Amino acid sequence: MRLTIRTNLAMRALMFCAVNDGRTVRKAEIAQSCNSSENHLGVVINLLGQTGFIETTRGRGGGIRLKSAPEAISVGQVFRVFEANVPFAECFSGSDNQCPLTPSCRLRGQLSVALEAFYGALDKVTLADLVRGNAGLHALLDLEQA
Repeated sequence: MRLTIRTNLAMRALMFCAVNDGRTVRKAEIAQSCNSSENHLGVVINLLGQTGFIETTRGRGGGIRLKSAPEAISVGQVFRVFEANVPFAECFSGSDNQCPLTPSCRLRGQLSVALEAFYGALDKVTLADLVRGNAGLHALLDLEQA
């Protein structure tokens, strides 16, 4: 299993916002700290805003900030938003499924159980769990320390 770059960037952006909680941060600041292109990050930020994880402000003093407290954002929620449209295996891809084993295969059912366990484990982890007390992360992402 491998996460998409978008999911990875979404988590980096959310951690950046959580470390800098209470501040409006700019896309350029996140991109520089998280080793990302601003264009790619812009797509991720747009989806984070559309799905209610962040609020965005346009203009000179604009930027982004968390819409909810870090304790209220579960990693599982974020992963589901960004990974939902990426089929785990060919047999999960609906009309694009060309696997001849699908009618008799039991693997898909087991993979579904495993995926649900994966997301269930991530549902128990909040953004606050990732950043609170994490001095190393704060040293990397805190704008006041930079």
